Amino acid sequence: MLRWGLVPFWAKDPSIGNRMINARSETVAEKPSFRNAYKKRRCLVLADGFYEWRKEGDVKTPYFISLADGSPFAFAGLWENWNSKESDESLQTTAIITTAASDFMAQLHQRMPVVMRPAEAERWLAGDMELLPELIDASPAFQAWPVDRKVNNARNEGADLIDPAGEIIS
Repeated sequence: MLRWGLVPFWAKDPSIGNRMINARSETVAEKPSFRNAYKKRRCLVLADGFYEWRKEGDVKTPYFISLADGSPFAFAGLWENWNSKESDESLQTTAIITTAASDFMAQLHQRMPVVMRPAEAERWLAGDMELLPELIDASPAFQAWPVDRKVNNARNEGADLIDPAGEIIS
């Protein structure tokens, strides 16, 4: 299990991870916070969908997004091990890589996670430096539908959180 929000090994304080949940694909290989993990510590964040909030006027509506065929997938992820210099505290943390939204996702948000299918996982984990642009260019087909706003509270759990509260778009 990894903690959400990547804390670079060189960080003095783990709270930096609160701001590092996403790594931009455009800069992941150069940014000091992510570059070592991008080269050496990749992971897969398994999912069957994710949420995004669509702003319509003054109202934000949560949407559940999944692959059009409903199959599971993985986000391109990075991980890092952080050790406190003052105590025994050790954290294993993660972030996902994001990219500019595909035409479909642009209806909902300006960015999206980099998604891969099982066939690409081995190359990703092996550190293939050519794969990231390929994943971005081959963005899969998605579907999405509005869901209840209770998804905004981490205490809420259950399959009903992805029940459609409106029309499915694909």
